[in-house]
This record gives sequence, C-alpha cells and structure tokens, in this order.
Amino acid sequence: MLNIGFLNELLNTVAYQGRSLVGRARGLAGFSGRIETLPLPDLAALLLSARGEASGVAIAREIVGRYLGLGPEERRAFLVALNTAFAASAENIRAAFKAFDAQPNARTHAALLHAVEPPRQEVIRRLNLAPGNTGGLVRMREDLLDALPEMPELAALDNDFRHLFSSWFNRGFLVLRRIDWSSPAQILEKIIRYEAVHAIESWDDLRRRIEPEDRRCYAFFHPALIDEPLIFVEIALTTERPAAIEPILAEKREILPAAQATTAVFYSISNCQKGLAGISFGNFLIKQVVEDLQRDVPGLDSFITLSPVPGFRKWVEAECADNASTVVTDADRAVLAALDGAETDPEDMESAGRVLGPLLARYFLKARTPSGRVIDPVARFHLGNGARLERLNLFADFSAKGWRDSYAAMVNYLYDLKSIEENHERFATQGEVVASSAVSRMLGTRRLHKSDATP
Repeated sequence: MLNIGFLNELLNTVAYQGRSLVGRARGLAGFSGRIETLPLPDLAALLLSARGEASGVAIAREIVGRYLGLGPEERRAFLVALNTAFAASAENIRAAFKAFDAQPNARTHAALLHAVEPPRQEVIRRLNLAPGNTGGLVRMREDLLDALPEMPELAALDNDFRHLFSSWFNRGFLVLRRIDWSSPAQILEKIIRYEAVHAIESWDDLRRRIEPEDRRCYAFFHPALIDEPLIFVEIALTTERPAAIEPILAEKREILPAAQATTAVFYSISNCQKGLAGISFGNFLIKQVVEDLQRDVPGLDSFITLSPVPGFRKWVEAECADNASTVVTDADRAVLAALDGAETDPEDMESAGRVLGPLLARYFLKARTPSGRVIDPVARFHLGNGARLERLNLFADFSAKGWRDSYAAMVNYLYDLKSIEENHERFATQGEVVASSAVSRMLGTRRLHKSDATP
C-alpha cells in the first residue's frame, strides 16, 4: 500500500530544496532575486517558465501559501490577474486555425489545441505540484465562486477549474470509506461540521447516527485530501419506507438488528467542499453504497431516500406574490398566510395540507425554470440518477430549516435497481419526471384554473 505520509515528506523535502534553488536562480526567466519579493502574478509567470521539478514545486508552494494568507480583496485581485493575464491569445488561435485549415494534420491539430488552451490552465496544473496544494486550490475556487455573482467575467477562470477538477477528482481516484464511531476524531468533527441536511447537535447525536447496527455512514475521500471527506451519506436500515424524519433521528428508539432490515433509507447526503461544486460525486456514491449494503446486509430489497425539498416554499411564495398566478387562489393565499406561528394547530394544518399537497405535486411534475429544468436541485440529482419520485410526505420535518424551506415537506425517491437506467434516460433525454401513480393522483386532487389546464 502507498505510504501517503512518506510521499508527502519526500515532496516537502523536494519543495524545501527547490526553494533554495529558486532563490539562487540566475537563468530562470531572467530572475535572480528571491521569490518572496515577487508579486503573485509575476510568480505565476515564473512558474510557467520553470523547467526544474524542484524549483516548480517551490514556486507553486509559495504562491498557494501566500494566497491563503491574503485578505478577500487581495485574493480577488489575484484571481482577476490569473483570468486576464493568462488568457488564450486570440491572435495565436487565429494563426493556429489558419495553419490547420491549410494543412489539417496531427502537427497543426496539436498546435491548434495548444493555442486554444489558456495558459492559466497550465498555471493551475503546476500549482498542484506542491504537497498540500490541492486543498489550497479547492479553497481558491471557493473564493472564485463567491466572487462570480459580482464579477461574471471570472466565469472563464471557473471553467478552467471545473475542467481540471473533473479530471483530478474523477471516480477512479475516489476512495469509499465507512464512517463509524472508531473513525479518527478529526474526520468525525468534519462530519458534524459539514452535515447540510439535518444538523448534528452534539457528539451524542452523531453517535446515534453512526454507531448502532441499523445505521450507516459512508464518505468519499481523495488521496490528496486524505482527511477531508468530499461527500457523505447517512443511512437508516428499516423494515418500512419512512414518511417523516423524526423517528429516524429520535434520541430514544428501538434499534433494529441489521439482519432484519429490508429497506435502506438514504436520509442525508452532504457535499463537503464548496470549491468542488459542480463536480459530481453523488451518483457514484449512491451506486457504490448500494453495492456495499447488498453485500453486507443481504436481506435488503428496497433502496429509498427521505429527501428535503429546499426550493418548494420559495416557489409557493413567488406564486402567492404573483397576482396573475394560475396556480394559487386567494383562498390558498389566506390558508398559507395563517400557517406561520400556528403550525401545530390541527385545523390549520388540515386546511394547509389540502392546499400544499397538490402544490407539491405540481412543483415536481409541472413547474419548471425558465430554461425548462425541474426547479428542485435535490430532485434533479435523484431523478438524474434514475430514481423515481415515489411519495410526497407533508409535514415530515418540523425543524426550523424544514419549515423555512418547504413547509416541512419531504419526499421519497425510490431506487428500483431494475428501472434505474430507463428512468435516467427518460429524465435526461425528455425531461420526464418518472413518478408513482400516487404522486400523479395528488396533482389531480384539486380543480385547476381553466388557463392552467394542460392539453
């Protein structure tokens, strides 16, 4: 087995020695001073000109280390410089294309590819040479994502990061590890910190989620970020398909012997690294976890989620605010307006259920973004993986977050292993939400406005 600690120690030694070499360098792009004196953009240019492995590692380490020590504005300034000063040359692209068009062969094609690729991609590749810099680059992209809303011109740089990260973090490099109570404390602390669906309130709460034999937690790791989970999933082994989260997270519950379980419930999936947004891990995670569970618990015959609906309330409130909406009525608005602060009143909840049920079905089956996509990001993830929208669960999560995001609604997505590929194709090629008949019937439990009728 590869000794990661030994390898990192070796690379650190190379970086240290390379730093002294750079400090004495006379022929490196005409530079004869110390790298600490150069601004970061100039250091990036020096990195591109470096020919020696040791000097390149030292420069890469210096850039990322100094970057992480900067304030927000200085970091953004470096990202802007990386985006503009290391962009592809339009003149070089035109010349390379002209040469390829005149003589289309392997040589001119390679030259064209080289001209099209912006030099900043090579800068990012070389920055990844130094030990520990992969994590630094992930942090760098976090800053980039934060800056994008105000600085859309940085989208080109973000495309470069996504292109490279898609290769560096592909499935072949990922390692699946089960997280249990014997896992290292620093990893358990990160599970608590990164849980994004159902907050872990304490160490005791964490223990209830990962130690009993009817609970599981799995995470993907990358060799360059060995103690940093990329994504993790929490699973409850049960004998039924749950309709609410409280029984799963209850402090006092009867533990089910794993051998008696028939259903695996994926009740929380959390992405841990903001800087890896848009790099898909979840589909691989679910598929491999299903394989591991089938091997470890042979009695399992059902794989289902209990998932949040993070965009539902926002969508409902937008419809309520739109006087021209054909989805909600004035009576609906009155019922929904009375909900906040009175969610435990049985009469209010019953009235709300009659309004929210059909709206929830419409949200999944009919509502779309301006570009024609399903609105809910969790739905896009599971439907894109080939799951079926199996059941709508009203008032299933009364946590502050659940109420704020979805009026406490949750849904079940069923992973029917025989239908996953077909469901995926229907969603990917036709945009079709494959749903159970119960969900489809819910859509028709109230009369629609005439102008909202679908032919």
